[in-house]
Amino acid sequence: MRTNIWLDGMMGLVTGDALGNPVQFMRRSEIRKRGDVVSMEAGGAYHTPAGTWTDDSSMALAALDSIREMETIDPEDIMVRFVKWYFGGEYTPFGEAFDMGNTCSRAILNFSETADWRSCGLRHEHANGNGALMRILPVCIYYIARRMNGEGGTDEETLEGIHHVTALTHNHPRARIASGLYYFMAQELMTGDGDLRSRLQRGINRGFAFYQKDARYSAELPHYARLRNLRMFADTAEDEISSSGYVVATLEAAVWSLLNTDNFRDCLIRAVNLGDDADTVGAVAGGLAGLFYGYDRIPEEWLQAIQRREWIEELCLRM
Repeated sequence: MRTNIWLDGMMGLVTGDALGNPVQFMRRSEIRKRGDVVSMEAGGAYHTPAGTWTDDSSMALAALDSIREMETIDPEDIMVRFVKWYFGGEYTPFGEAFDMGNTCSRAILNFSETADWRSCGLRHEHANGNGALMRILPVCIYYIARRMNGEGGTDEETLEGIHHVTALTHNHPRARIASGLYYFMAQELMTGDGDLRSRLQRGINRGFAFYQKDARYSAELPHYARLRNLRMFADTAEDEISSSGYVVATLEAAVWSLLNTDNFRDCLIRAVNLGDDADTVGAVAGGLAGLFYGYDRIPEEWLQAIQRREWIEELCLRM
């Protein structure tokens, strides 16, 4: 029985982020040598206590709180909250922002100078990091929940909203596609039937069909070609899976981790031990895994370690 879709997805995201934080920036070979992450650990590049979540969760929680208060998707309000996170330490475990990506930082600084959410995001080829994908989950859940309640609009209207929030920082078609594919997969995981792979495949199929209709995006779809056939992609060797900060690599690593496991715990262990941008791969995989397996399948010993757990869960339950 599903309890609360916000709790399922957001606590999955936060848990994956916190689990991966201690091995962020580590090479896969280094992790194998020291031993895989299997529980919440302290330490890492930022020397944080066990259960510490990073910018991934902070920005997602800022978007979540905006949706709660505004009762809609308001890009300007979301950017205002990003500024409060960046400069004031709101939506953080300990009152101080850390681990910000360059593209997110530049976009937030642009907005703080111009107050124009439509132009603050970066548009160039290098604006295809995973800093928008990592925080798009609450926006996806908002639109999916509306459809579940019979209030949703067309795919075009939904994806316009998702693209707007993506473009606040990463305003390149390739980054917008990643958020859109994530939405379609999340929707199938929440409302579809069948096993995990079949739901993810339907989501991918819907996403490709949507973006193939628009010349602005169709030229970018080949970057996601490995996801077209998830049965084949699941058999990809781990050595051929990148876990870098590139948005395509992050989405692939998250989906690959889901495809090669059959429960929440193993999915997150597989995801974060890929190393490199481990916290974001964990967050992206954790959001989808949480939606599919549910909050009750997140290991309780992991949840107990999450910093400010009660505040996050209260925020989710107030949605």
